[in-house]
Amino acid sequence: MKLAIVGVGKLGLALLEGVTAQGVLSPAEIGLLDANAARAQDVAARTGARVITQADLGRAERILISLQPRVFPEAAEWLAQPNAGYISTMAGVPVSALTRRLGTKRVVRVMPNLAATIGHSQTAITGPREAGDAGDLAFAHQIFDAVGDAYDLPEHLFNAFTGMSASGPAYVAVVAEALADGGVRMGLPRPLANELAAKLLIATGELVQRRAHPALLKDEVASPGGTTIAGLAALEAAGVRGGLIEAVVQATRRGTELGKDQD
Repeated sequence: MKLAIVGVGKLGLALLEGVTAQGVLSPAEIGLLDANAARAQDVAARTGARVITQADLGRAERILISLQPRVFPEAAEWLAQPNAGYISTMAGVPVSALTRRLGTKRVVRVMPNLAATIGHSQTAITGPREAGDAGDLAFAHQIFDAVGDAYDLPEHLFNAFTGMSASGPAYVAVVAEALADGGVRMGLPRPLANELAAKLLIATGELVQRRAHPALLKDEVASPGGTTIAGLAALEAAGVRGGLIEAVVQATRRGTELGKDQD
């Protein structure tokens, strides 16, 4: 068994579909383990992977842990295997905690975001030298390159990455909702306002990537004395920019707190 996926939620399923679609692994090389046995059986039936038990983990070359951080200390007792490499998607669980609880330095810490479910994730990857020497880091890159873009990142920046990129879809969803609400307030039908907001964010992302700085796009749209600059002034008065910055700051701090819980 090339890979055991422990925790077959949205992310686990996205990774399974991504690596099989891209030919990184075949379904037969992947085992699935989840507390919800019915869900694991359903995913296995749909994808061709197979359901495994805790006892089967000893046969896995690598184990991907996609669990809630709070359950990791207890789960580590049966997750620890003598010859496996590990990839963890658990927010706030540092390499030091993974190494200590799993009894090996063959650990890779990753932080993707929900866009993995549509093949557009941004994923941070880090691990100690031992994980690199054993090929675990390269393997993690293969997996997460299959569902988006993967970045090597020093671990001290992981919580900041989590606070911005992993949590970011929620912030942007609030922006989309607020824009749609504004459209409805001014008379647009709700379905149209929702559609316009979603497509606006997609197109704006493409436009921003083609410019050296987001402010350049803002300046292109905001003509002197026009409608856009009036709207931008309202955003500044409402503290929207500061609110988004503070969201990243607070999410980063929470990631640090979660890490301390693993000590």
